[in-house]
Amino acid sequence: MSLTEEILSQLPGDVLGNLRRADDILKSIRENTAPTPSVVKESQATLGSVDWDAIICGGTLGILIGCALAVRGLRVALLERGILQGREQEWNISRKELEVFRELNLLTQEELEKAIATEYNPARVKFKDGAEVWVKDVLNIGVDPVYLLATLKQRFLNAGGQLFEHTPFTQVVVHPDGVIVNNQFTAKLLIDAMGNLSPITKQARQGKKPDALCLVVGSCAQGFDENPAGDLILSFTSLQNQCQYFWEAFPARDGRTTYLFTYMDANPQRLSLEDLFAEYLRLLPEYQGVELQQLKFQRALFGFFPSDRQSPLKTPWNRILPVGDSSGNQSPLSFGGFGAMVRHLKRLTIGTQEALQTEQLSAKALALLQPYQPSLSVTWLFQKAMSVGVNQNIAPEQINQLLSTVFQEMQQLGTPVLKPFLQDIVQFSALTQTLAKTGLSHPALVAKIIPQVGLANLLDWLAHYINLGTYTALFALSPILETWIKNLPPTQQYYWHRLIDAWKFGSGADYADE
Repeated sequence: MSLTEEILSQLPGDVLGNLRRADDILKSIRENTAPTPSVVKESQATLGSVDWDAIICGGTLGILIGCALAVRGLRVALLERGILQGREQEWNISRKELEVFRELNLLTQEELEKAIATEYNPARVKFKDGAEVWVKDVLNIGVDPVYLLATLKQRFLNAGGQLFEHTPFTQVVVHPDGVIVNNQFTAKLLIDAMGNLSPITKQARQGKKPDALCLVVGSCAQGFDENPAGDLILSFTSLQNQCQYFWEAFPARDGRTTYLFTYMDANPQRLSLEDLFAEYLRLLPEYQGVELQQLKFQRALFGFFPSDRQSPLKTPWNRILPVGDSSGNQSPLSFGGFGAMVRHLKRLTIGTQEALQTEQLSAKALALLQPYQPSLSVTWLFQKAMSVGVNQNIAPEQINQLLSTVFQEMQQLGTPVLKPFLQDIVQFSALTQTLAKTGLSHPALVAKIIPQVGLANLLDWLAHYINLGTYTALFALSPILETWIKNLPPTQQYYWHRLIDAWKFGSGADYADE
């Protein structure tokens, strides 16, 4: 019996079985053997009338936008394949990012405080043989998903939303004036919040393999030495198994959560989640200075996050809007999920309401709600620089040296440069300063990166970098446009508002510090 089997078999539920089922899905993605779903069909017949403005499929994060739309008076139905309830594992985010729940009238200040299970400071960034960089108020809040989702569920129902639990999505037929979901539910719009394994997303991408994967394993356990600080990204090993391992750690209400994650392509030869879990257990004692026997494991965590260069996803169908992970609306560096959903919640809520009010529900009009964002696209090169090809030869310490150097330069440039990046937001000014400082101080190190990432990727990145600067300049002009837009007809306003949103989020101008 392996150590992984021994530890996971002690936990309640079929954790080992779930890990292996996740590995089966991962294998089918890498080998491209999963059949492409055919769950979206189209019909030229009109429906005449519909029961709802929006139907949301995928309740766990769909409840966020569902509740936001319902409290604004829209008729919303939410379909959830199981029971809509939060998991035990906390979601980490910053306090500032949680403000959107109050802005959209989803939670009172009192409820928001109650949703916070843990709060810690500071957090560390460190790479092998490099100096420590410390930062405050980044991912330092642990939100209790059980309380949060229960509160949002109640608010949703009170606002007239209808929840259908034990109702998995099976199919949707798109008609000229609405959609029918599961041959039963009718609405003007279907919002897909089913995550990165959404059958709608798979059909839209036509079975294309993801361009990259992030594999994550970890646990929450008791028995560690008291430590009020966290780790945002830390590495203490050289390249192993053609992977650079990164660690994260957060104080949690019932112990300490530690994660091991790594970036890679979707090559079938890569490590499985079970392999990575074995590596996690092998290295955890060294990482946390603790013997495994001292630990009492509360739960195990594992998953993989595919990312596609063609993101955010624009579906080919009218009246279907992917949100959250099903849209690929996060950078290839982040895990997506809760944080990515919260970041875009206000923009998506207001935009979706406008689309429904002005009947702008064509594929082309809805694609503007998931616009191209240079701030996301530039991070593809960083993902490349933090991973290594299956048969690629680079110095074992190259990734550590690069990251250690870059983060030290960012720290010297100050919090306005460092903090947005750690929250997955890239801004033109901060990026330009960092590149200039690193390039001038460490030209030899930068030169090594070019063969690692490849010239084609570098040129592709350059285009996104120029666009990042362009979007930054355009968003700076947007206040002048606002007054003029107010006098336009509502339909034209919809298009202008989406353009300004694209400039704002595409330039990282949505970032706000405490």
